[in-house]
Amino acid sequence: MTDESSAQNLTGLDKAAILLLSLGEETAAEVLKHMGPKEVQMLGMQMASLRNIGKGAVEDVVDEFLEKVEEQTGIGIGTEDYIRSTLKSALGDDKAGALIDRILAGANTKGLDTLKWMDARSVADVIRFEHPQIQSIVLSYLDPDQSAEVLQILPEKVRVDLALRISALEAVQPDALQELNDIMEKQFTGSGSTQSRQIGGVKKVADIMNFMDGSNEALIMDSIRESDEDLAQKIEDLMFVFDNLSDVDDRGIQALLREISTDTLVIALKACDEDIKEKIFKNMSKRAAELMRDDLDAMGPVKLSEVEAAQKEILTVARRMADAGEIVLGGGGEEMV
Repeated sequence: MTDESSAQNLTGLDKAAILLLSLGEETAAEVLKHMGPKEVQMLGMQMASLRNIGKGAVEDVVDEFLEKVEEQTGIGIGTEDYIRSTLKSALGDDKAGALIDRILAGANTKGLDTLKWMDARSVADVIRFEHPQIQSIVLSYLDPDQSAEVLQILPEKVRVDLALRISALEAVQPDALQELNDIMEKQFTGSGSTQSRQIGGVKKVADIMNFMDGSNEALIMDSIRESDEDLAQKIEDLMFVFDNLSDVDDRGIQALLREISTDTLVIALKACDEDIKEKIFKNMSKRAAELMRDDLDAMGPVKLSEVEAAQKEILTVARRMADAGEIVLGGGGEEMV
């Protein structure tokens, strides 16, 4: 990243990484303890990629953070009930549960949750020789982006079978989930929850497909279509792809643009429909839109894989923002409430 005198051109992820770096090792470590594996990985990668951040930018980031703290924090509100209520309102019961345990109870990750902190290849090695039904439950339990990485590492011949099994999964009974957790505990330590979990289903497969690279996604979807055309259509209806950005409202597009880099955006727009480009351009300043059009015109041939990777990166940010309630993703079967 080039030297910036202010935080004006920094994304939210940039600012978070700069703030953590400015806190010092011990304080940053305490903050990261309260985050999930995905957030830790994203922030760690961003912290490692930062280069030549100017003093002015650091000061702006810290000032912005302090302003937000002053706006949102009162005296005497740091109670357990307040924290539980706030996190559940922000994240929902399921997502808030594990985070609340880590913050309030200091619980270590255990059993199945340990897999969420492992890289995809390690997870693939752990489940490689398990029964396909166990593999499908594990993949359903993980976040979709991690599941997609694991699925792409597993042998090609098992991917479609696992996708079909995941689509057929519904609630997993407590005893079955506890038994699976016990299997994981043979390699890790800890005890698992005995609550039933609503995992799997067609939406889970769609979410996983969203995070797979274009070639693997196409192969799996073609195979599913050969096996069950109706199921393939349901999965596709629930997938949110780059073209669906045209259904996001202008405010959502503007919020999204603040979180992605210009370099990523210009590559992603290289091979997309004109209506998507116009949607993006109209939510930029006139000058910024003109510069991006010029960049696109001047850009030489780009590998399709690079375009797909850039689009996936933007979609990952969009889904994260949608999960946080910052934008609403339209189209792709997304339910509106």
